[in-house]
Amino acid sequence: MSQKINIDQIKKYFGEKLENYGATPKGADWNSIAAQYTRFDQLVKGCDLSQKFSIIDYGCAYGALIDYLLMRGCKFDYTGFDIVEEMVTQAGQIHQDKPFCTFTHQVEQLTQADYVVESGIFNIRLDYDEAAWRDYVIETLDRMNSLSGKCFAFNMLTSYSDPEYMKPHLYYADPRFYFDYCKLHYSKNVALLHDYNLYDFTILVRKIPPQSA
Repeated sequence: MSQKINIDQIKKYFGEKLENYGATPKGADWNSIAAQYTRFDQLVKGCDLSQKFSIIDYGCAYGALIDYLLMRGCKFDYTGFDIVEEMVTQAGQIHQDKPFCTFTHQVEQLTQADYVVESGIFNIRLDYDEAAWRDYVIETLDRMNSLSGKCFAFNMLTSYSDPEYMKPHLYYADPRFYFDYCKLHYSKNVALLHDYNLYDFTILVRKIPPQSA
């Protein structure tokens, strides 16, 4: 029987990052905003950015995705969700001048949107065994699937990382397993992106096939 994930431990980990570094990339446990924008580039490849859309940022931290989407010239309604209540408070204060953005730390308040994306929430495994963490990831993907109308996208650290740089408290996922799982359980239209020079991969799960040229 696998371990039960204690969400409070994850909250504590990210809460301490926020306390130490504030609403910055390091406060969300990211190396840099440049690397995070590279990840956003991958995550939105399943989105039609040419028309207004709704999006859930699942694990929003301080809402960096909002600035990225505005930089891309997008029109959107945004819901940011994060399990760390203090992070949600910070995000709401930073983006209080944007009436199209809302934030919550309560997952039951989320309603379906066109797109659901997450960046980095599956990386911190702490001392849980791999089977328990995989169950937790799949439970979260099931929820993202149910909340997305057109596409959902997620990234994870890759098991193809250089061994000398791998850390014991992080989760390095097998991209083949998650590609296969998504194809069998969510959609026939799944893309695996693993070519952007970071130690992670991105999977796009499209509910609606891309339009042919």
